[in-house]
Parts: sequence; C-alpha cells; structure tokens
Amino acid sequence: MSGPDSGPEFSAGRPRPWRPDDLLNANSNTERAAYGVVPGVVGANASEPVPPETVGGLVREFSKAAAEMAVEFGKGCRDIVRQSLGNRDSVLVRSFGKVRDSYLGKIVTRLRGKLRFINEYLPEDKEPLHAWSVIVFVSFLALAALYVNSESTVSTPTPEIKKIYIHPPSAARIMLPDGRYIAYKEQGVPADRARFSIIAPHSFLSSRLAGIPGLKASLLEEFGVRLLSYDIPGFGESDPHPNRNLESSAMDMLLLADAVGINDKFWVVGYSSGSMHAWAALRYIPDRLAGAAMFAPMVNPYDSIMTREERRRTWEKWARSRKFLYFLARRFPRFLSYFYHRSFLSGKHGQIDKWLSLSLGRRDKALIEDPIYEEFWQRDLEESIRQGNVKPFVEEAVLQVSNWGFSLADLKLQKKQQGKGVLNWLKSLLSAAQEEYIGFLGPIHIWQGMDDKVVPPSMTDFVHRILPGVAVHKLPYEGHFTYIYFCDECHRQIFTTLFGTPQGPLDITIEVDQSTLEGNTEEQKEVALGDSVPAQAET
Repeated sequence: MSGPDSGPEFSAGRPRPWRPDDLLNANSNTERAAYGVVPGVVGANASEPVPPETVGGLVREFSKAAAEMAVEFGKGCRDIVRQSLGNRDSVLVRSFGKVRDSYLGKIVTRLRGKLRFINEYLPEDKEPLHAWSVIVFVSFLALAALYVNSESTVSTPTPEIKKIYIHPPSAARIMLPDGRYIAYKEQGVPADRARFSIIAPHSFLSSRLAGIPGLKASLLEEFGVRLLSYDIPGFGESDPHPNRNLESSAMDMLLLADAVGINDKFWVVGYSSGSMHAWAALRYIPDRLAGAAMFAPMVNPYDSIMTREERRRTWEKWARSRKFLYFLARRFPRFLSYFYHRSFLSGKHGQIDKWLSLSLGRRDKALIEDPIYEEFWQRDLEESIRQGNVKPFVEEAVLQVSNWGFSLADLKLQKKQQGKGVLNWLKSLLSAAQEEYIGFLGPIHIWQGMDDKVVPPSMTDFVHRILPGVAVHKLPYEGHFTYIYFCDECHRQIFTTLFGTPQGPLDITIEVDQSTLEGNTEEQKEVALGDSVPAQAET
C-alpha cells in the first residue's frame, strides 16, 4: 500500500519535496525539521536534514524515560494493592473490622477521638494517619540515636589506640653457612653447667622473646636447664629464607644448636602453630633430640589421613573468619597480605583474638585482658613484625595448611622392613642382624587444654591415634593460653614430668695432678732454703 509520502525518492532516505499544507499540518519545529523545513532557513539550506543527536543526549533521554516508567509502575502497584486489600471484601478489612469492634478496638477508637484536636496543628493538605505515623517513626529514631550516643560517650568511652613501637636491635645472632643470620635468646644456666638443653621455636605472630612465657630463672637454675628461643626466618631479627620449608626449619634448628655449643641431645618445645617446627625436627633430625614437649600442638587441618569425624570436630570449633583465612592460605595466599596489612601490620595495637580470628573460652578471654599478659604480648608482637615485611607471615600461614613433606605416621616407632629378594633374606640370616626400628625413639609429651578453641582437643586425639606412644596430659577447664602463660606451678609440673627430680646445674670440678703439685712444693722449699743460707753467711 502506497501513500503520499511513499515513493522511490522518499524511501531512499532523501527528503521529500515541500508541500504548502506542511505549514498547516506541522505543530512543532521538531516535526518541521523532520521534513527538512527549519524556521529561519531559506534557500538551499532549507532542505538540509537536522544533525543527529549525541550519545550523551540519548542516554539522558533514556534515563528520563526509564525513571518515568518506574514511577508509573510504582503507582500501578500501589493502586493494585489498594484495590485488592482496601475494599470491604478483602481479608485485611474484615480482620481489622473485627478488631475494631472488639473491646480493645473501641478503646483505641475513643482515644483517637480525644486526640483528634492535635490534627489541627498539621498542614491542611496532609493526611493525619500518614503524618502521625511518620512523626512517631522519626521520633523513635531520634530517641534511639540519642540513647546510643549517650551510652557510647558516658558508659563506654572509646579506648585510646596504642601505636606499635619498634625497639632497637638487641638480639644475639649467629651466621649460618648460607650467609643468613639467626637471632636467638638464651636463658637459664650456662652451657658448661647445663644438665638439660631446650630449644623453643615460636608460634605465629610471635618472636624469640616468647620462649615459655613467664618462666622464672630460679626454676631453670633448680633443674639445671638451658633454654634457647630463636626468631624463625623473616621474624624478629632473623634474616628471611628465600625457599623456606619445614625441612629447612629443622636444619636451622640443628645449625643453631651446634653454633651455641649444644654438643649432646636437646629437647624441643612446640606451642600452638610453632609445634609444626617441632614436628619437623622430630622428622628430619631425630638423632639430635632427647624428647619433645608439645602444648596445644597444631597439625595440618587438611591432613589427608584425618577421618571425616576428626575433621568435623576440628573445624566446627573455629570462627568463620578463621576458616576463611585458612581457605585463602591454601588457595589464594596472595590475598592474605591485604588482611595482614589491615591488622597487625597497620602500625597500631589491637586484640590478638580479633587479629587472628580466634574463638576463645572464658578463661582465655580473662587472661588476655590481664595487664601483665597484654604488656608481654604487645612487646612480643612488636619484635615479631619489626621488619615490616608481610612475606614471612604469608609463608608461615601457607606452611600450616599445605603439604608438610612428611606425615605424622613417619614418626611412629615401628620395625624397619627388610628389603625384598633372596639376597636380602640370605644377608639377614648370615649376619644375624638385630631388628632395627625407625621413627622417633624418644619421649613425646602433649599438654592439651580441654576448653581450647584455638587448637581443639580433637587435634590431639588425632595425634594420639596416629602416634599411640605419645603421652597425652589432658587439662580440664584449661584453654589455649592459661596453662603455659605465667603459671609457675604449671611450669614446675612440666619440668618435673620431663626431667624428674630437680638436681640443679652440673658441678664443675677441676682435676689436679697431685704428683706435679708435690714436686712443685719441694722445689719451692729448696729454693727457700738456698736463699736463706747466703743471708746467714753475710751475718
């Protein structure tokens, strides 16, 4: 079907010729421009098309149209609700009518009648029901804001945030064969008088200053113990390790022991996450260890030999934020630096349970609020992060949840299996060799608080299942910090369990050759007599 505006010229995109009735039919400049007629333009320019609109203008027009559509849609929804629920046959009106006819409804109706005079203070164009609902709501919010503000300013004043202070270097250091330096701290009796030697690697967000927190020098002297604690690579004053793993951690411990003069076997102490370095020592340098003492020992929560029930009992004790940090450490470790920079690397002190996302029991919460513990932990923290480098902390977190390179089952004391084949069988018969054992031969003691939510008791149960020879000491009502931190009686019980009756330091005796001493005495007498003869002759 064709019309007056159709035709080959018009359909080809060219403006159609001007007609006299266009001026009568056109109602706006826009319509005229559509036909190529622009007011005030004569001659050849009158037939030129209007330039197209810009992208910005189109976007603005589209936004306005969308807003108008949204408003109209909202009005339509409002009308539907009113028509559906506001008529007399609706459930709302029937229910409200029943309430209105009740005794309570009559009281409300009389009260509204008595308070109707207040509506005179409202503007004439405002609906009283809507206006008073808004007034009551705003008043409620204002009173709530005033109450919260008064409570925050009077009852609970905001505590002053303490800034982190980096202390001057003060550690003794040794240089390892690869050129790195390890910082350490020595407590107790000297090396030549030590009856027992202990090396204690620290846990996450700690340093060599921790050792066994609150341990008294008098107790070390009574048992003749020499205690060494050191900064793991990248923490405190120790240089970072370019390719750190648990095997290199055990080697650092061995090199430290040799450098400070521990020639015989020593004990290793592992607390919390620092216990993974103690497990590594039991695996890689078992011949140099006399035994191990573990306190709430951490194991890999993703260990493949954990049963489903053991894993469930472990993970259910942790907060969601801690589970999320473990997930990042295992899958996306680079994202940990963001959280660490916002917490303990922010330059300000905070609460340890918030920074490490710890769930603490009642006694642990009371302990961390103690001023003695708070001062000790803040100083330990300041030493731990003194280098300001986030990489060692990320490495430590990744080590906890990644493949350790060994299994706890490797530490189990078991018979060494003979090689297969006829030659090995003949060799065992001819040599009549005794049965050999592999694993760690020394004692392993574990102290576990039963109210510990940081390292749940299920982890110790898992260790005891894999290593049945471990001596487990379960501590009712104790948490993660309460048994090892600033508990003199606890420290005495630990040393008594490990070393028995205190015997004090070793006695230093100097052996003297009596024959040499007697010969020297006779020579002195002869010299004295020889000196006295000339003196008498002179007289």
